[in-house]
Amino acid sequence: MFPELPSKLLTAAVEELAKLPGVGRKTALRLVLHLLKQPREDVEKFGKTFIVLRNEIKYCTVCHTLSDTEQCAVCSHPRRDHSTVCVVETVRDVLSIENTQQYNGVYHVLGGIISPMDGVGPGDLTIAPLLQRAAAGNIKEIILALSTTMEGETTCFYLYKKLRDFPIAITTIARGVGFGDELEYTDELTLGRSIKNRQPFVGEE
Repeated sequence: MFPELPSKLLTAAVEELAKLPGVGRKTALRLVLHLLKQPREDVEKFGKTFIVLRNEIKYCTVCHTLSDTEQCAVCSHPRRDHSTVCVVETVRDVLSIENTQQYNGVYHVLGGIISPMDGVGPGDLTIAPLLQRAAAGNIKEIILALSTTMEGETTCFYLYKKLRDFPIAITTIARGVGFGDELEYTDELTLGRSIKNRQPFVGEE
């Protein structure tokens, strides 16, 4: 049982940090005690950084990844292949693919995957903007790079049905990523090969 702390202020700080994923109360207490040992100005800077982040961070108006500006660095880069769009679940997946240095196209972040059990439907994702991008006529290939879970496969099939009438090649990452795997936890070498060796998406009715 976690011991009662001698200060309500300390308890409040620990409880807030313990809300973070993967941070238990013991770890939260250790972090709070560490912060109390730091110079006041460093702690104020630490706190202000997150306040500024929350208030000023933007979502790219094109691909919906996080950005400091209206368009992210990838979407605004003149040397990226803007005719190839890699559809991913989260911003973390963008970072994972960028780390492979095997992809030079652009992205589209769905913001999740279709999961009826979790109450997430197509309308909760950025699918409509993706279809608008496809309708604009500038895209030659869309890569469905979603987690190979049941929900990920369901989302891929849904997107395939929405996109198949456009004159666009619809591909998916190669099966170097095993079924049930999430992209952000796949090693860079495997993920890089899966992107390079992508294959046509085959949707079964």
